[in-house]
Amino acid sequence: MKKSSIYSTIALAFIMLLSMNMNAQKFSELDKSPMDAAAFPRDYKVSDKLIKIVYSRPMLKGRELSKLAPNGKVWRTGANEAAELTLYTDMKLGETDIKAGTYTFYVIPGEKEWTAIVSSDINVWGSYFYNEQNDVARLSVPVTSGEEFLEAFSITFSEAESGIHMHLGWGNTRIAVPFTK
Repeated sequence: MKKSSIYSTIALAFIMLLSMNMNAQKFSELDKSPMDAAAFPRDYKVSDKLIKIVYSRPMLKGRELSKLAPNGKVWRTGANEAAELTLYTDMKLGETDIKAGTYTFYVIPGEKEWTAIVSSDINVWGSYFYNEQNDVARLSVPVTSGEEFLEAFSITFSEAESGIHMHLGWGNTRIAVPFTK
């Protein structure tokens, strides 16, 4: 009787092991352009954020920025899904008031200036379905050059005198988009 009980236990354990393998989840590999987020304030101990952007970070990998984000064409501001901008308080982009909420953030690159666009569209893949009629705010901002070369497209925020600047950088190209309170 003891032997049959041991065999039953071993058989049960073996069946459980097989069923766990059959139900194992298949996880996808890492994205080539991983998703990231930037927020202000940056301190994770501060729960009252003013602004946050979720975007994917493509790499140049020897390619020209103008090939990946062509001048004069609406760009999703990163890779994969269009960048998702959340304002936790009402703000302004230029002279345009923007209510707190979640939006899509696009840009139109240019040689000397980029146009920053806040759109009411959300949950958008790329910029394929961009619709200018859904723009909430637009602002042209100058292009500057940074000393440090950034292989991966990057976004960060800094406090400014009258609000917050969202800094976009890729290669040596730099853009500062001013949001004011």
